[in-house]
Amino acid sequence: MEQTWIILGASSTMARAFMQKLAEQGAGLILAGRRMDDLKTNASDALARGASMAEPIAFDARDPGTFQPVIDLALKQAGQINCAVFVGSMPPQEEIDADPAMLDGVIADSFTGPARFLQMLAPHLEARGSGSIVGVGSVAGDRGRIGNYVYGGAKGGFATYLSGLRNRLGREGVHVMTVKPGPVDTAMTQGMDDLPFMTTPDAVADDILAGLKRGKNVLYTRRIWWPIMTVIRAIPEPVFKKMSI
Repeated sequence: MEQTWIILGASSTMARAFMQKLAEQGAGLILAGRRMDDLKTNASDALARGASMAEPIAFDARDPGTFQPVIDLALKQAGQINCAVFVGSMPPQEEIDADPAMLDGVIADSFTGPARFLQMLAPHLEARGSGSIVGVGSVAGDRGRIGNYVYGGAKGGFATYLSGLRNRLGREGVHVMTVKPGPVDTAMTQGMDDLPFMTTPDAVADDILAGLKRGKNVLYTRRIWWPIMTVIRAIPEPVFKKMSI
C-alpha cells in the first residue's frame, strides 16, 4: 500500500534522519514546519533519495490556523496516511523561571499544539481504518525533575494524551506509538554537559522504524532508558525531591 507520512517539525535533526529513511523506502512525504527554506531543502533531498512525493508546507504548533491545510494536503493522497510528531522546544529551565510567560510556548510546542493537530487528524484515520502515528516525547516526561520540569511536564502530558489516543484508534486499526528518547546529539542538547547514554538522530530513526514494524506501543531509545526510568519512577517522592537528578 502506498504510504504518505506527515512529518511535523520536519526541519529538526531527528525528523530529517527519519525522513531520509522513509524517502529511501519510496514513501510520500509532507514536510511541515516553520522554517520553509530548510523544508524546501529537505524536500529536494527526499526526492533525490526516492520519495514518491515531498511537499513542504507551513506548520506552527502555536498557530492552529496552520493545521487544517496540512491535513487537507494529506487527504488528497492515495493509500495510507501516517503522522510523525517531532515538534517540541526546551529552553533552559532557569530562563522559564525568570520569565514564566515562556511556559505557554513550551507547552504549545511540546504538547497542546501537536495534540490538537492529532485530534483533528484522528477521525480521518479512523474512517480509513489504517495508519500509524509516531509521537516523539522524552524520558524527561516520566518524572518531573528540577532541571527541566516545564519541558518534562509538557512531554509527560503528551505521553498521557498519546496513551488515550492509542486506546481510541487502536480499535479502528490505527497504530499509535509513543517514542521516549534520552539525550540525542542535536542542536537542542548542544552545550549541555554530562548527558548520559547519548544517541544519534540516525539511531533514533532506525529504532522508530523497528518499533513500528514490531507494533510497539511505547519505545525507549536508547533501550537502556527503560530500566533506568523504571527505577526512577519507583523512587518514593520524599526521597526523590531531595535528589538532584
